[in-house]
Amino acid sequence: MSDKRKYLGPAVIAVVLLAIAGGVVYYMAHARRLPDGLIAATGRIEADRIVAASKFPGKIAAIMVREGDNVAAGASIAQLDDAQIASRLEQARQALNALDAQLKAGESGLAIARREVPLNQSSADAGVSQAQAVLSKASSVEAQAALDARRHRELFEHGSIEKHRAEQAELAWHVAQNDVAAARETLVRARQGSSGAALGGDKIVAKEQELAALRAQRERAAAAVAEAASVNADQLIKAPAAGVVVSRLREPGEVIQAGSAVAELANLDALHLKVYVPEALIGKVKLGLPVRLYIDSQPDQAYDAKVSYIASRAEFTPKEVQTADERVKLVYAVKLAIQANPQHRLTPGLPADAVIRWDQNVAWQKPTW
Repeated sequence: MSDKRKYLGPAVIAVVLLAIAGGVVYYMAHARRLPDGLIAATGRIEADRIVAASKFPGKIAAIMVREGDNVAAGASIAQLDDAQIASRLEQARQALNALDAQLKAGESGLAIARREVPLNQSSADAGVSQAQAVLSKASSVEAQAALDARRHRELFEHGSIEKHRAEQAELAWHVAQNDVAAARETLVRARQGSSGAALGGDKIVAKEQELAALRAQRERAAAAVAEAASVNADQLIKAPAAGVVVSRLREPGEVIQAGSAVAELANLDALHLKVYVPEALIGKVKLGLPVRLYIDSQPDQAYDAKVSYIASRAEFTPKEVQTADERVKLVYAVKLAIQANPQHRLTPGLPADAVIRWDQNVAWQKPTW
């Protein structure tokens, strides 16, 4: 009797194992079946990665975020040591201030010149007119004195007058000649003054040209200030878009090159699930088809998605997908855009099951694996 039991024991065990194996085979054969019109697939949730990088080389002075932090677009990520660029910015501002002062002084001088030149010209012209009048009067006096001197000389020669009267007339004539010479010299100087005043217009033009040169210098200085200010502002590395920090790639004290990434972010409001659809079913999948996603940690929650991308070429199933038998099958990569992520409960890397409905008359059904 004991020998019979010993004989039957292995047989019973074999039967049990065959039953279990049969159950496994049945489950593998039927678990993935969904009604015609639905396609089941699995994958991991992915997100578009956003890199916060430095535009300039430098030493990291501080990093303001840690992995897992939610940041808004434009939020501060890291600060580079900005002592040198701050000094250059201050120098550029001082140069701009100096040019502003020169430009202001030049504009004031030009305004004064524009008022003075017409006045100086008018005064010089009046001086010329006055000198001409004095010369004309002196010339008339000299002509009369010449006649008087000649007449007194003739009268003295005829003995009609005394000698000293002739001498007085002669002396008056010489004085009149000197007055004419002085008047002529005054007129020359007045005309020179008028010519000098006429150059006032050229001086105004020269001042205007000087101001134009100063304005050009100021524009270059202002551009230098703007550039230095921009570089100084870029020492603060900001988030290019809203998201959650998934990787903090650098630490304070590190020296980085231009373009170096400091942190990597993911936009939790723009997630997608990448799945692989067998070649035999890919013809059913169209862009925009509705999809429902399920994750193990939230079995009663379904997330809406839609087909947003279908690969144009087939590939062998990636190694991480299911069994070795499946890995030799040709599949197409398909991306499913998740429509909403309330409270950011979905995160990159999370495995999820998907049901693609290509027949709208078929009711939704959750996959069982």
